[in-house]
Amino acid sequence: MLSEKAPRAAAVVTGMALVALGLTSCGGMAPSGSQGGALTFDARSFPDHLDPQLSSTVLAWQAEYNTYIPLLTFRHAAGQEGSQVAPGLAKDLPTISEDGRTYTLQLQPGLRYSDGTPVRASDFQTTMQRLFDVGSSGARMFEGIVGADEYAHGQAGSISGIETSDSTGVITIRLRAPDGELETKLASPFAALVPPNTPAKDQSADPPPATGPYEISASDPPHRFVLERNPAWAAGNEGLIPNVPTPHADKITQRVVRNASAATTQVERNRADFMIATPPPDRLVELNWKYPDRFRTDVAPSTYYFWMNTTQPPFDELKVRQAVDYAVDPAALQRIYDSLMSTTQQVLPPGVPGYLKFSPYQHDFATARQLIREASPRDRRVTVWTDDLKSDKRAGAYLESVLRRLGFATKLRVVSGAAYHETVGNPSTPNLDAGFASWAPLLPHPNQYFGTLLNGRAIRAVDNPNLAQLDDPALNDEIERLAKQPLDASTDAEYSALDRSVMAKAPWAPWGNRDVATFTSDRIEFDSVIFNPVMRQDFGSFALK
Repeated sequence: MLSEKAPRAAAVVTGMALVALGLTSCGGMAPSGSQGGALTFDARSFPDHLDPQLSSTVLAWQAEYNTYIPLLTFRHAAGQEGSQVAPGLAKDLPTISEDGRTYTLQLQPGLRYSDGTPVRASDFQTTMQRLFDVGSSGARMFEGIVGADEYAHGQAGSISGIETSDSTGVITIRLRAPDGELETKLASPFAALVPPNTPAKDQSADPPPATGPYEISASDPPHRFVLERNPAWAAGNEGLIPNVPTPHADKITQRVVRNASAATTQVERNRADFMIATPPPDRLVELNWKYPDRFRTDVAPSTYYFWMNTTQPPFDELKVRQAVDYAVDPAALQRIYDSLMSTTQQVLPPGVPGYLKFSPYQHDFATARQLIREASPRDRRVTVWTDDLKSDKRAGAYLESVLRRLGFATKLRVVSGAAYHETVGNPSTPNLDAGFASWAPLLPHPNQYFGTLLNGRAIRAVDNPNLAQLDDPALNDEIERLAKQPLDASTDAEYSALDRSVMAKAPWAPWGNRDVATFTSDRIEFDSVIFNPVMRQDFGSFALK
């Protein structure tokens, strides 16, 4: 049965009356189209959870972006700006100690949850503890807080490294070691504050009270949920959280329509306003041609690449790896993925801090062959690995064909998608020479790419994400140095330089960044729809014409 929220406190009901009169602050979304109205969105599945401490998919984070606000938040903007962290429930960005181990924030006073409960600084402590209590996958992001490990193992009744004062609103976080990703982590829904009495179990059917401009007013997993204006927003939160704009629509109902073609037709015929899925490949050309004012694609932060094992012949030789980079044609792979792929030749994708486009290996097969002649590798037997998903399998076959043209004796190994990463992520698997990989972390931090995938000191005996097994001491040192630094203009430039340094070593042949489609009904003011690199389409930016 569809779960409905309980009645509001009297003060919050007054705020609801203000919403009904259409009164919004000047800090809301830029005027575009008409304010208000009800929208219908179709998705192919229900979010994994509608509980901010448990949700770990973009589908869930889209719904929570305008609903559950952390102390920090990602800016409601497109492109690189959308991955920047801004104050959310906190007054300002944190003050960081000189040693990088202590973060101090100030909670905005006067905030309330959608049920009328005051938001208090101590809610951050109970929220973080709830993250561990419910066994969230996001808990590992905060294991570096002093006392988190003891709390997780039942050796302490609270996380000692978090100190709060409800009277002053001050929140202090002490870390065991500097963590340059902490601000980004604090902007994730995992860290979104919920009332201290929120049960330590999945609340997807009865989501917790909200702090943002929307609340989840009804939830019926796995069929649909409803977002409606949070009465506490107009009653006070709106003026205290300037980096979260007031949405256009009064209500959004998100339904599950599992058939992508049926969902596409629903939007085409204006029976739904937006589909949270990629239209079928055979309809992409039609949509792009017929509805240029209703259909577009945007680059999402992800990197598709071919890895080469730098520890054994033939790819232990730099010139051989560089030859593969020159030989791989990103445009050919773009066609394999139904053109829903933007070409690239670097580690960082657009939308991630530190990204600065460069193309170090412009496709040139003649140069590739010359490098192979110079390297003259004695071992020319190569096994190429890929998974059995249709496009990924074709991408692996493409790499095999490129290597064969370069004079290698190739063998293609296709592994089921469920077992692929377990197989190629085990360095003891025989003949791990080269293969397909893709990476799309939830958080837009450059260390999610370099520190996870390219630091030699992170190579593991099982579940190894460094498939190239690159272990360059100078690069390791730089990756680890930058990982301790909070992001700013200086570190952005240093991450851009690191991108170039890694590609000079050519452990990968990167070739694509996945595109995401936006297709709306004719009722929507299409140009107002924001594609945020972290949260994808910003629900608050959808406006009726």
